Amino acid sequence: MSTNRITSLLSVGALALASLVTPARGEETVKVGVLHSLSGTMAISETSLRDVLLFTFDEINAKGGVLGKKIEPVVVDGASNWPLFAEKSKQLLEQDKVAVTFGCWTSVSRKSCLPVFEKNNGLLFYPVQYEGEEESKNVAYTAEAVNQQATPAIDYLLAQGVKKFYLLGSDYVYPQTTNLVLLEYLLSKGVPLENIGGGFRKDASGKIISAGKYTPFGHTDYQQIVAEIKQFSAGGGAAVVSTLNGDTNVPFFKEYAASGLTADNCPVVSFSISEDEFRGLPADKLVGQLGCWTYFQSIESAANKKFVADFQAWLAKSKVPGIVKEGRVTCSPMVLSYDGVYLWKACVEKAGSFEVDKVREAWKSGVSFDGPGGKVTTQPNMHLTKNVFIGETRADGQFKILKSFDNVYGEPWLKGKFK
Repeated sequence: MSTNRITSLLSVGALALASLVTPARGEETVKVGVLHSLSGTMAISETSLRDVLLFTFDEINAKGGVLGKKIEPVVVDGASNWPLFAEKSKQLLEQDKVAVTFGCWTSVSRKSCLPVFEKNNGLLFYPVQYEGEEESKNVAYTAEAVNQQATPAIDYLLAQGVKKFYLLGSDYVYPQTTNLVLLEYLLSKGVPLENIGGGFRKDASGKIISAGKYTPFGHTDYQQIVAEIKQFSAGGGAAVVSTLNGDTNVPFFKEYAASGLTADNCPVVSFSISEDEFRGLPADKLVGQLGCWTYFQSIESAANKKFVADFQAWLAKSKVPGIVKEGRVTCSPMVLSYDGVYLWKACVEKAGSFEVDKVREAWKSGVSFDGPGGKVTTQPNMHLTKNVFIGETRADGQFKILKSFDNVYGEPWLKGKFK
């Protein structure tokens, strides 16, 4: 399915959607916010998070809800417009009076919302891999921190004999900050500066303030960058470390494949491409490319098989306007959204209250949930301990798991830690 087709299907009215998932009148309900891009360049990724949240709410409501109250979702569209995320979060907190919000994909959307959540003492559950360097009491970071995705992937590549690393990303805070951390990490592992590609920018004192090559959201022309990668990788032993986000992955990988680059001569490890994004990519041409996440759909466990089957059954009977039902998969941001709802529920029940301060204290005290990717446990720094997996792309757009790391503690503060 083309990304245009996907995006057009995803542009649905939030009001119509909210009316579909609102419990019957007369029931005791608790309002929760859903804040994702249902239109624009990020809809290719974020609409699936909306879908899995609605599935999770229905699953919990069918078992009696939370503290005897049914979850009533209030769904709003951030529309891939970062200032709009702040406006929508203000609406959710000040008008709709939601108890909690699940949302955001990009770090720029999260940072746009953050002052609103802090001012109103709201609680945002954030489920997508991010750059760290942040720790707010108003955000529950179910997301992968850099040490739960990027540095394990580098460790794996180094063990495979990779000696040169080309850094490529979308031009915003997550890729920029992650690559500065990775620059420090690679240098600490003995990789010389000349073996780190993509370019550097220095300040007046000569300190590197930016590492890697960056393109805007929605960028489509990767001919020159791919030619540069091909030249960089000519001697062998090279890999691309990609933090490209959204539908810009489609033209990049098409150009990459057309140039003759392959997973054998210059593998790409991506931190923003999961099974869900592969629905819009030529997966058969990208066999062997790498991903690192805290969940893959291919995990062989009873909990994961049940989760996948239940989500597919929910999709089949769903009446959400414009929802895509064919060819659907599950992925890490979806599972971290799912885990987040259940962790919130566990914290509310432990606290005996929906009040943010009490829910936060329950989170900090340590709460666990056995999710589809294994056990996840809350930490005092508002992050999660969880399992990490390195996977290799198969022709069907799924991942073959190559290596796993168990119970990795989420550490947001890494800059300056590597010597």
